[in-house]
Amino acid sequence: MRYFPSRQAAGHILAGKIADKYPTEKCLVVCLSEGAVIVGLEIAKTLRCEVFLLVTQDVELPGELDPIGSMSSSGVFTYNQGAYPAGELESINADYHSIIEQNRMNAFQKLNRINSKDGSSIPKSHLKNHNIILVSDGLRNGLSLDVAADFLKPIKIKNLIIAAPIAGVEVVDKMHLLADKIFCLDVVGDFITTDHYYENNIMPEHAAIISSMEKIRFENQLEIE
Repeated sequence: MRYFPSRQAAGHILAGKIADKYPTEKCLVVCLSEGAVIVGLEIAKTLRCEVFLLVTQDVELPGELDPIGSMSSSGVFTYNQGAYPAGELESINADYHSIIEQNRMNAFQKLNRINSKDGSSIPKSHLKNHNIILVSDGLRNGLSLDVAADFLKPIKIKNLIIAAPIAGVEVVDKMHLLADKIFCLDVVGDFITTDHYYENNIMPEHAAIISSMEKIRFENQLEIE
């Protein structure tokens, strides 16, 4: 089992490995959480590419430990098929249809408020014909990957690359199913929590994370010009 001093340190390792394979390729980093942004910034710096945060909102059900699904900022809802088999999803939808619909609407409204406040939505035109690097700071299950795949589905991208310092063994098949290339530093059989694998878990405020991404995009655009 591998431990990392920080998300930044893990991102630096991943950046070196990815740069070896895609040194001059047209890439763009899409991060799956705020913690993933800390990892993804290191990759974006090394590859001199843009970096974005895919803002999502889980949809919960009363009495259930796992979310029924997750909503992306594009309004696409993805069911949590890893936690709920197809037959169980049908039963839950029949029993809780109105609650699910209301919670989906609430999640979408919350995402709209976030996007309008800090401009964190991803311009889909930027993604076209790029190698998209999906970055996570720790993949416990495949829900975030399914949400990202649904978000990217209508966009013509070049290749889909998944990068994560750590992943649970149960998500490996999902990674291979979705990605053209995988960069994962360690796979664990009993994934605890993402924070467990980092010595330093101090996270910047949301506004600081957004500012860091904007700074990288601005600096990289200056270099291109």
